[in-house]
Amino acid sequence: MKFYKMEGLGNDFVVTHEVKENEIQQFKNQFVSLCNRRKGIGADGIIFVLSSDKCDFKMRIFNSDGSEPEMCGNGIRCFALYVNLLNLSELKKLTIETLAGVISTELIDNGKVTVNMGRPVLNAPVIPVAQTSGRVLMKELEVDGKVFKINAISMGNPHAVIYVSDEITDKLVLGYGPKIETHQFFPRKTNVEFIKVLSPNEIQMRVWERGCGETQACGTGACASVVSGIINGLHEKSVIVHLPGGDLSISWGGSEDDSVFMTGPARVAFQGSVEI
Repeated sequence: MKFYKMEGLGNDFVVTHEVKENEIQQFKNQFVSLCNRRKGIGADGIIFVLSSDKCDFKMRIFNSDGSEPEMCGNGIRCFALYVNLLNLSELKKLTIETLAGVISTELIDNGKVTVNMGRPVLNAPVIPVAQTSGRVLMKELEVDGKVFKINAISMGNPHAVIYVSDEITDKLVLGYGPKIETHQFFPRKTNVEFIKVLSPNEIQMRVWERGCGETQACGTGACASVVSGIINGLHEKSVIVHLPGGDLSISWGGSEDDSVFMTGPARVAFQGSVEI
């Protein structure tokens, strides 16, 4: 299988179009070893570029633990760049079928991609969380004796956004991140974002990703965090999100009917082939 190793703000993926959808199951048990950073290619996940009956392309992505998330914001930017680099389409604007619905992308200058991430989901049972109705905003959640105020939002996948007033520490991200991810309040587990608001137009973020652990960046998490901040009146509607891997530009109009837009880079690290 030929592949491109790609990354968006340090969130890295093995990307290929050489596998048909009905062939994926045949080597699913190899995903973990392929993503292993010492014995495999090394990646946060594997992305398959597939044909679609209703869109220009279809994306399926598998995390480094073998699980399949609904969507990945950094991954879909890499997807769009891959399609362009391999001349799989001449279109700069693409519609991409995902488990989270149809996502549209536009390739712009300097290897950057703008993504229409769709509308945020704020209704508790749809996210999903163990709450029968309404929004989940600044809800107190006890984890190992510590109380966190969480904001639950779905951008096709579930997120728990938590604000900190001081430094975002390893104890928070690495210690509490995995415990919040698997908390019973989240029936399908959750991504966990720790946020510090720096100014009306800037936030700092570290993320514990469901099925991956801490990653350098998370596009859907950045979107969910900006939506949360706007709803809670913590910053403006266009925000730069500073992540360990770099910056993303996120904007949202403030209404549940408004789509969230994300702009950020994608690049090729290397290309190769592997036996499967």
